Formats: sequence, C-alpha cells, structure tokens
Amino acid sequence: MHKKILLLIGFIYFSGCATLGGGSAPSEDEINAESLKAYSEVKAKSKISKNREWSEMVQRVSQRIAAASGENFQWEAILIEDPSPNAWCMPGGKIAVYTGIMPVLKTEGALAAVLGHEVAHATQRHGQKQYARAIQENQTGLIIGMATVVGGQMLCKTEACKTWTNLGGAAAGLAITFFNRKYSRQDESEADAVGQVFMAKSGYDPAESINLWERMGAASGGKSIPEWMSTHPSDSNRRGQLSQSLPQAKAVYNQAPHKYGIGAAIK
Repeated sequence: MHKKILLLIGFIYFSGCATLGGGSAPSEDEINAESLKAYSEVKAKSKISKNREWSEMVQRVSQRIAAASGENFQWEAILIEDPSPNAWCMPGGKIAVYTGIMPVLKTEGALAAVLGHEVAHATQRHGQKQYARAIQENQTGLIIGMATVVGGQMLCKTEACKTWTNLGGAAAGLAITFFNRKYSRQDESEADAVGQVFMAKSGYDPAESINLWERMGAASGGKSIPEWMSTHPSDSNRRGQLSQSLPQAKAVYNQAPHKYGIGAAIK
C-alpha cells in the first residue's frame, strides 16, 4: 500500500514539473493566485468564528497593519474557530487567526505584534523563497494543488500542514510549501523587526511585542511551543533583539497619527 502511495506521489512530483514555466521560479502573480485558491478553500471548509468581539478586533488590527505595510495586496482576514494558538499570512495578504491564540495574547496590541510579524513575512516575500525552494526540490505538483490528502499527510511534519492537506485541492498543495517548511533565522529576525515597525506605525505601542513573547513563554509552561513560533529564535534572543530595535520603533510610534497603546483587552 505504501509503495503505491509513494508511486502516486512521485508521479505528482514529476508531472507537476511541467507546469508553471517548466519548473522555473513562478511569478509573484502566479504565487498569489495559488494562495487565493487555497485561502478560498480554507474559508469554505473551516469553521469561521462567530465571536463578534474577537472578529471585529481581528478585522481592525489586520486593516491597520496592512495599511502600515504600504503593500497593495488584496488584503483579507478571517478568524477561524480552532483551539490551536496559531496565526498566518499567505503571500498576497491572505490572513487567518485561530481562536486558540486570542486568550494567550491578552491584548489588542499583542495581536498587532503577531499580525505585524506574519504580514512582514508576506511583504518581505519570504513565502516566495519557500515556493522557489519547493520547486527546486521537485514538489511543484503538490504546490499547485495536485496533492492527495494521503500523500500530503505522509509528507507533513507539522499539525498545521496536516490540517491543510485534509482540505485537499490547492490548500493541500500550499500546505507542503508554506506550513511544512521552516523560515530561516534571518527571515524570522527580519519579520520581527519589520513587524514591530508595522505595529508602531499602526498606532500600537511596540513595547507590547516584547511583553507578548514573555506571555507566550509563560503559556507554554516549559512544554512545546506553538508551531508558528517553532522556527523562531529562542525567547531570550528574541526579546533581546526586539529590545534593541525598540527605540527605532518607538520613534515611529511617536509619529503615528492615531495611538491606541496596547488597545483593548482580549476577554
């Protein structure tokens, strides 16, 4: 049985290499189009949260962060009913926050820190590099949405990836690319610094980004940390780096036309 599955996966790999420019690096428009397909499937097949207060908070924070980024993406954000403490932003500006992360964050400002970081991955085109690496590794067929659920489950190393492959179609393909691959430490550090500026420009006190990681560390209780944090620098290194960049972010915050401080409490 496993041999048949592996043969199927191999067929998908190599047949996929004949698409999207014959294995050459896809354009940004092509990547964003695939992201849109996957995001549409996620919206259709996930349970969207009915928590009005949290949903409105996600909308206003994501809109402010998006505006601060200066990117002309087709921005969109949803709040998914899921206990996982996760959040992500796909290439092209498609954002999702899971309800499981909201109680851990405690403040609107902490949500701005998380979304600033995730949006920075998109604006700095870190996901595009992931896509290009996947093509070089002959995973194109999976990326463009031809992955089978079984094949995807075998290839996935993270729960987020497995959740997406269960949706099938384009979502399964994107899962292999964006949810099963680690960003580099350089990418993560860059997303921290750029995200801190985004939240400051949006009117949220950038010092809350440091408080956020203290809360996340405390919430883990020494146990495994959320997957979206797993590829990041250690908590101590991260707090140190964010503390070093805080004066620059504070200067941006002081120039923000509207100031929200740490925003509303998350109840």
